[in-house]
Amino acid sequence: MRLVTFALVLLLSGTVHAQTLKLLTEEYPPYNFSENGVIKGAAVEQAEMIMKALGTEYSLEILPWARAFSLAESQPWTCLFTTGHDDERDKRFKWVEPLLVDRMVMVRKAGSGVNPATVEEARRFTVGTQREDFSANYLRKNNFPKVDLAADMETTVKKLLSDRIDLMMTSEKTFETMRDQGQPLESALVLDGKLYGFACNLDMPDELIARMQAQLDAMIADGRQDHIFAKYGLRPNH
Repeated sequence: MRLVTFALVLLLSGTVHAQTLKLLTEEYPPYNFSENGVIKGAAVEQAEMIMKALGTEYSLEILPWARAFSLAESQPWTCLFTTGHDDERDKRFKWVEPLLVDRMVMVRKAGSGVNPATVEEARRFTVGTQREDFSANYLRKNNFPKVDLAADMETTVKKLLSDRIDLMMTSEKTFETMRDQGQPLESALVLDGKLYGFACNLDMPDELIARMQAQLDAMIADGRQDHIFAKYGLRPNH
């Protein structure tokens, strides 16, 4: 009986170590996006470097944000990125960060005249974002009465440019990238800064989380993260 039990323990142990880590993300350029069937971006490159350094088997998939968020919260061996870290999400995941440090910004269609000077004034307008996005939490917490939720950022941008919403929320760096690519967008109101990183399922082994964090810390310290940001036309985190 002892031999059978020992063999079962070895089998289960081997199964655990053979787990494939599922990395989920969304279409949110320049951090994570698909191009000609290839998933790329400033956060994706960091994720791939970390996984390569660890020698961990992983898969990478783009999904609508709300679905990816639900899977990361409910399925073991699953991480979601690039995820804003706030109080509401803090205890729901294990965190590896920062893949970036950025501020949120409310963006208007160029020439629209929508010009809130404060958060209080912004509440008068219809603000768009994505389901389960960090900014959706912000809008809910700050009692915005008119919030338009979409499945992805591309849909939110289309709504803004077609005057179906007044403002949209995104990261400042993402806004700057869209503007530099010719999108007729303007910054209307800059908000607080936040950390963004991997939000991993609570059943993820602490040892693996620590190893991921150590690799990210090394990437930041030796300048590789800044080099990736420069490649995508982004300002460094610091």
